[in-house]
Amino acid sequence: MENKEIIDRIHSFLIEEFEVEPEKILPEANLKETLGLDSLDYIDLVVVIESNFAFKVKPEDFTHIATLQDFYDYVISKVNSKELA
Repeated sequence: MENKEIIDRIHSFLIEEFEVEPEKILPEANLKETLGLDSLDYIDLVVVIESNFAFKVKPEDFTHIATLQDFYDYVISKVNSKELA
């Protein structure tokens, strides 16, 4: 899966599932503050990630994710490592 396809899919579910305004979806956007995601949203986000990208998310993986770019990098690395396995 190409990086652009992964990012487009992330944007799509942020808009549809979490009602994030498209203009707020920027790489430097903070997931909690700018996008307005709370702890319950993170649980939903894990479910959406697992169903969209078919890999298991560990809660500790989110400790290093602050911005949307961090989130892109995390999902892309997981998808790429899964494809190499």
